Amino acid sequence: MIQTKSSPASAEIVDAISSFLASPPEGTPVEIIEAFDAFGSMQHLPPKLFLETVEQAPVAISITDPTAKIVYANSAFELLTGYARGEVIGHNESVLSSRSTPDSVYEDLWDSIKRRKVWRGTLVNHKKGGEGYLAELVVSPVLDNQGAIAYYLAMHRDITELHQLERRLSFQKSLTEAALDAAPMVVTMITAERKVLLDNHAYKALLGDFRGMEPAEMFLNALEQQIGFDLMSACRAGEGFTNIDVRLDPSGSASPRWFICSGVRVAELDDAAQSYFRQPEQTRCCLLLTAIEVTGSRRRINDARLNMLRTSIAEQQMVQTMREAISASIFKLQEPLNIIRAALSMPETGADQNGLRQALRHALQSSDRVMESLHAALPSPTAEQMTTVNINEILHEVVRLSTERLLASGMVLDWRPAAVLPPMIGRTNALRGLFKYLIDNAIQAVNESRRDYRELRLQTRLVNRELVIEVIDNGPGINEAMRLKVFEPFFCGWRKAGTHAGMGLTLAQEVALGHDGGVEIDADFHGGCRVFVRLPVNGAGGGLSDEPG
Repeated sequence: MIQTKSSPASAEIVDAISSFLASPPEGTPVEIIEAFDAFGSMQHLPPKLFLETVEQAPVAISITDPTAKIVYANSAFELLTGYARGEVIGHNESVLSSRSTPDSVYEDLWDSIKRRKVWRGTLVNHKKGGEGYLAELVVSPVLDNQGAIAYYLAMHRDITELHQLERRLSFQKSLTEAALDAAPMVVTMITAERKVLLDNHAYKALLGDFRGMEPAEMFLNALEQQIGFDLMSACRAGEGFTNIDVRLDPSGSASPRWFICSGVRVAELDDAAQSYFRQPEQTRCCLLLTAIEVTGSRRRINDARLNMLRTSIAEQQMVQTMREAISASIFKLQEPLNIIRAALSMPETGADQNGLRQALRHALQSSDRVMESLHAALPSPTAEQMTTVNINEILHEVVRLSTERLLASGMVLDWRPAAVLPPMIGRTNALRGLFKYLIDNAIQAVNESRRDYRELRLQTRLVNRELVIEVIDNGPGINEAMRLKVFEPFFCGWRKAGTHAGMGLTLAQEVALGHDGGVEIDADFHGGCRVFVRLPVNGAGGGLSDEPG
């Protein structure tokens, strides 16, 4: 046990310590209370033991009179400040001040303790050798039996290293944030619960572009659809990914966005006390996601590709027009030929004229030769390979190909794609043709309605592993009697048929059926026409038509 030197004021010091420790004020360091607890109940400890315990406490403690003159300092005080207690006893506590603390702090300190309140704060002090340090200080008034302030008890510790560490961490944080904000890419940290923990300016700009839709959720959904990425599984396995092309379709915009995404697993720091001894593999994880936007370059590539598609579709449409015209001619010629065959198959009567039957046979033979020529002239369908396709992308291409017609018709396009759709297996040209037929049909309908306001709405969504595409126009609509008839070959209900042979909806239905899907007209829609196209995500069946788009 450390022995202390006696002094005339020792009895008063013991009384002061006894009064303080009998009812420790709020904020008393736990080290002091725990030290006394080791000896048993505080109510029965002798004052001398109080003094010895304070002497050995690991916290720097000093006691002053009401004028701040030091009357006691413990060993931890000597160790912290470098002053021997004999050098400071009898001197004002201000001997430790480095004159760097604002006067307002001291004013607040004295205002609090004079009103018998505990003061907590930070002062800039200096040690005996002149070295400055930050003191985290707790000052508590000690009252006598009459309730007057008899002493002040001060406890403080050096928090210089903690302050420096906080400053370094703050600088590193600012440096990291500045680097992230300056980075020409989207950067975000996503927790296992799919919450954004950190982001940069590029991410916030994307959030604004997407009108409040969380980009992180859209990226995760796209990655899940395209590569089967699962955030929770990746966290458990510690896996990431690099250079994955992602397409996002913001709602209300006709312009998709393309990104190249990479992600790496990062262990999330858990600062809870109960996690102190937790093993690293037990910690939670986050995904650090980076996304470099390549929309500009993809648009340039797509523009070139679109020009090629425009030429290809023009050729296909010319071939298709020929097929429709020849097929329509064959269809129309077939009826009179069937009548001639029926007439020739009837038994001869006396009234029959051999010359007439001979003429009918000659006409039939000539017509059969014409029919053979027409069948021979009918262009053969082009075989198309099955590939993985993105419905949003195909539909967007068709919209761009139809831009001139939409503008010429004065139509407003409302583009509402699902931000992310899973890919499907199908034939690109056939699907492109399907949507081209439906959009052309909608434009024709609105043109014939002669409305002042003309609108075409395209919407995509995923429903129970089925892609649902809606094509909506505000034209005259299709009445109940015509809803099935419009899908019949060579039926044309337009007032101005022009070059239409009435095969558009028929071919659209064939393509959808060939993909194990279908096209249907919404019977409950009013104010125009709404057509549903339903296509299964798992791809096309064996009956897919070879009909070119």
